[in-house]
Amino acid sequence: MTKVSMSVNGRAVSGETEGRTLLSQFLREELNLTGTHIGCDTSQCGACVVHVDGKAVKSCTMFAAEAEGADVMTIEGMANTDGSLGMIQQAFQDHHGLQCGFCTPGMVMSAADLLKNNPKPTETEVRAYLEGNICRCTGYHNIVKAIMAASGQDVTIAAE
Repeated sequence: MTKVSMSVNGRAVSGETEGRTLLSQFLREELNLTGTHIGCDTSQCGACVVHVDGKAVKSCTMFAAEAEGADVMTIEGMANTDGSLGMIQQAFQDHHGLQCGFCTPGMVMSAADLLKNNPKPTETEVRAYLEGNICRCTGYHNIVKAIMAASGQDVTIAAE
């Protein structure tokens, strides 16, 4: 067992884990942060995206021990301090960017990374950035609208 300490959503946490424990498992099973979804364990779906030291990471591809001393942000940390939905989360709700909701945490976390690095992306840039996130329900149209709205841009986009 290895002791792991990190900051998660602004709070210092620690725990003991096996060396083979994935960050996604640690967040869900040890910290009870179940918003980080596990969809494939092969980095194909993007449901497990979190931010580690400010960068979007598929947490199923990283061992918890690799996050030692890191600053980790999960979907739970995206809410406003009063508990209300954060800007991107609200845009997903307002523009129907979710259906079953399984991919939504990863989509929101990826969107936050995109908007941090490119505050006014084009529709084409949004679609390209989301290639690592799979949604089986929405067809992506409303997800793109939600991200465009979160960026403060017009949400009238071409239908696929």
